[in-house]
Amino acid sequence: MIIIHTMNNLPLPRAVSGTLDSMMRVMPAVVVAGARQTGKSTLARALGQSPQTEPVRAATDGRRYLSLDDLDVLDLARRDPDSLVRGSQPVTLDEVQREPDLLSAVKREIDRERRPGRFLLTGSANLLLMRRVSESLAGRASYLTLWPMTRREQLGLGRCGIWENLVKSPDQDWLDVVADHPGDPEDWRALARRGGFPVPAVHLDTSAERAIWFDGYVRTYLERDLQALSSIAALPDFRRLMRAAALRLGALLNQTEVGRDIGIPQPTVHRWLNLLETSYLLVRIPAYSVNRTKRLIKAPKLYWSDTGLAMHLAQEGEPRGAHLENVVLQDLLAWRDCRTTRAEVLHWRTTTGEEVDFVIEAEGSVLPIEVKATRRPRLRDAAHLRAFHAEYGRAARAGLLLHGGNSVEWITPRVLAAPWWKVV
Repeated sequence: MIIIHTMNNLPLPRAVSGTLDSMMRVMPAVVVAGARQTGKSTLARALGQSPQTEPVRAATDGRRYLSLDDLDVLDLARRDPDSLVRGSQPVTLDEVQREPDLLSAVKREIDRERRPGRFLLTGSANLLLMRRVSESLAGRASYLTLWPMTRREQLGLGRCGIWENLVKSPDQDWLDVVADHPGDPEDWRALARRGGFPVPAVHLDTSAERAIWFDGYVRTYLERDLQALSSIAALPDFRRLMRAAALRLGALLNQTEVGRDIGIPQPTVHRWLNLLETSYLLVRIPAYSVNRTKRLIKAPKLYWSDTGLAMHLAQEGEPRGAHLENVVLQDLLAWRDCRTTRAEVLHWRTTTGEEVDFVIEAEGSVLPIEVKATRRPRLRDAAHLRAFHAEYGRAARAGLLLHGGNSVEWITPRVLAAPWWKVV
């Protein structure tokens, strides 16, 4: 299992471990992408270690670890990339987006000798990296996203929520699946504040310490990562856009409105939001849509990959209900990208205002999820789930109403109310 370590050396396994191991056994190259500081480098260095942190594969295959954050390695990657990747040893190339042309040398080496697990590549830029990967490594690589740590990863359990259990269990068994799942109540507000980046989530204890860390993270992103992706001279304007996007967390995205509010042209807003998404900081959830009588609003909903960062950018001291939605989404994204069979996470909203926070499309069915911060869910809280069922009938599975309390109960024959911490 691939792990990160807390400051007292207790192992914290990551949910992607099994999926990464499976990919490395089949494909000559695996690409792990994600935002900076999600733990990609730690995960890459730990490849081949057992849960007890003893070297296993590294002792037998001599895997080399090379980071392009090392200026000497970066210089060699630019001058003589073939010598950097040549040889029989498996190679890990960390932060490969700093020299995308290196991927051509990786391709040549794979074509010379195709062997599973030869290359593990990590990168912090989505579209920039993936475009080069698709050109250079088509048919030679699998792709994996490392999101900020889930709640259960932070607890040392190395997994996401129980989404897979719910997807694969009959609806009538859901109450038992949720009720029988162990876990202690937790305040979602505390989780929203600390987010999922390993350092503030696991290593830092106070809000003041986390504020210092998040401020440094934003500065590094603006002054280094962003300039590597796209030259932006108006950094104060870009920072204002980040704050505006953080304040709109959980809302439908209207780029024209955002631009008007902060005094930036809509095309610039569009380009900058794409950069935030490219960096795995911003998440846009598409609308669920089928050919039905009601016309659905196609605008995506706006979220962040990390609630702690979003609250820091928005200068919000207290989490809102939308932050609980974002906590649930962070877990859903990690679960989705750990699966070998693809699932989709969408939202549903009609022109008359009916909306469901998330719709999971997996295993040939759709599962609607509503998230409420209330501790005492009532029948009215299930109104939009019932509207979804009225629209799609038996094509939809039972609905899940996640709330901030402790009760697990069917509040309608097709809506199960469950505490968020029992599922996430």
